[in-house]
Parts: sequence; structure tokens; C-alpha cells
Amino acid sequence: MNWLTKAIKFGEKIKKVLKKRPSKKDIENSDWTSCCKGPVLKKDLEENLWVCNSCGKHHRISCKQRFDIFFGKNNYQILETPIPSEDPLKWVDTKSYKERLKAARIKTNQNCAVEIAKGKINNIEITAGAINFEFIGGSVGAAEGEAIIYGVQHAIDNKTPYIFFPCGGGQRMFESPIALANMTRTTLAINELKKNNLPYIVCFTDPTAGGITASFAMLGDIHLAEPGCLIAFAGKRVIQATVKEELSPDFQTAEFVEKHGFVDRVVHRKELKNQIGKLLSILLKKNTEINSEIKNETSENIEPFAKTAS
Repeated sequence: MNWLTKAIKFGEKIKKVLKKRPSKKDIENSDWTSCCKGPVLKKDLEENLWVCNSCGKHHRISCKQRFDIFFGKNNYQILETPIPSEDPLKWVDTKSYKERLKAARIKTNQNCAVEIAKGKINNIEITAGAINFEFIGGSVGAAEGEAIIYGVQHAIDNKTPYIFFPCGGGQRMFESPIALANMTRTTLAINELKKNNLPYIVCFTDPTAGGITASFAMLGDIHLAEPGCLIAFAGKRVIQATVKEELSPDFQTAEFVEKHGFVDRVVHRKELKNQIGKLLSILLKKNTEINSEIKNETSENIEPFAKTAS
């Protein structure tokens, strides 16, 4: 048997092995996932809030799973957000953008990557938003921008704090300038929230990067982050090639970003509800004191005019 025959037979063996391997769909529908020590039952992972017992990795979760952990199962209401015109640029590459949207909606059971919910923590009414990375990488397009802004408006109308759990790689390339415009729109919306003296707390989850970090995600009054999550604008390799220096292994992790002042605290997923509840109690008390001071000052300024008028 010469080398060519051996190579052909070896190639056939590889094809047979690859055919036996489970497809991406089979893996998603499996009861198992993988982590540091190999296969882990999804059920066991879910019982620990989707955090690995061995290495502490915080696995990515959907918006509904996030709200279940944050508010408690079925203790919240998901709000219906506006869905603008789809595929405005008629984008097509290996397949059309409409096909990608359809597949993402079936996969996640969401209309867009962002979901907004209302619920209570420590008897405090809260508006919360989250991004699902499984929906086209958590990228922000027109629908996601509308959802984020809708959440801000709901918080303003109902005078509630706004809590957001961002993740994703940035703006959606299939919508090009329309997606980029939502960096400005969401930034302006958050500014309106702050004008209304309402708390805005951001909790970074893995990964948060690109235009998400460069807009609404970095405007929080307080920034929390889950352990080990990636927080970045440009990728590590791009930065390393630009500065031409070796970067530390923990570069762009939540712990590194906290060390350099862009995150206030790294908080384990199981502690987030408690920590945010305490922060809101402090912030809202402060707001009440500020409002009462404003009222007192206003009444003092008006009183002399009232006496003159009488």
C-alpha cells in the first residue's frame, strides 16, 4: 500500500468520525454543556444560577433567566417594546438578514436581543433591561435601541430606577449606520433619565464590548460586573498590535477594569439582587432628601412674595 492510498483511507476515516459528531443543534438541545472539567449537566448548572461550582465561571444566560434570578421566578412582567421596520438595507451576504432574524427569534423566543421588564426588589419598583447574547451575538440594531429607550421612558414615566445587564459585541453590522445611530440615541435617553434624578445601575455581563461599551453601558451612576466577564471596546489582539506591548493575561476582565476604576465592584451573580437592593435603598433615600431640600428652598423663596400678595 503506497502513501497515496493510505492518505485516501485516512481521509475517509476522518469523514466517518466527523459524521458521527453531534451537530450544533444537537449540542444546544442536549442535557449537557461543557466547562472546566468537561461535561456538566445543565440542570445542575441551573440550580447554581448557571455558575460553575468548580471554577466559578458565570455562564451566559438569556434575558428571562436573568429576570428569574433578579426578581424571582414569575415575579416580573416583560414589557412589549416597539419593533421598527426590519431589514431597512436589504442586507444579504451568505444569507439574508431577514433569515438571520427569523432564526434568532426561533432560537431565543425573543423579538429582539433586548428585553425590558418591571418588577420589585425590597418593595422598590424597578425597570430592568437585559441583552441575550444568543440573539445575533447580542448586537444592537434599531429594535434593540428602541427597546432600551422604551425602558428609559418607562422608568421616567413611573419614576423607577433603571437597571441594565448589557452584553454583546456592539452595533449590528447588518443595519450599518442605523445601528450606529443608536449609540447616540441611547446615550441621549440615559441623559434624560439622569435629568429626572433617577438611579441608573449597570451590571456588566460576559461579554460587553464595542458600541455597547461606548454608549449606554458606560453611563451608569454605579457600575457592577459579574466575575471574569469581558469588558472592552476594541479586541485585545487589536490593542496589542497597536501599542506593540505584551498585555497582562487578565486584561479587559471585570477584575482588571475594576482595578483601573471603570467598575465599582465585581459581584457574584447570587449576590447581585441583594447588592442592588441595598444600593437602591441608599440612592432613593438620598433622592428623597434632595427633593425635600428643593421643596423647602422653594417654599422659603415663595413665602415673601405670598405675604406681599396678600
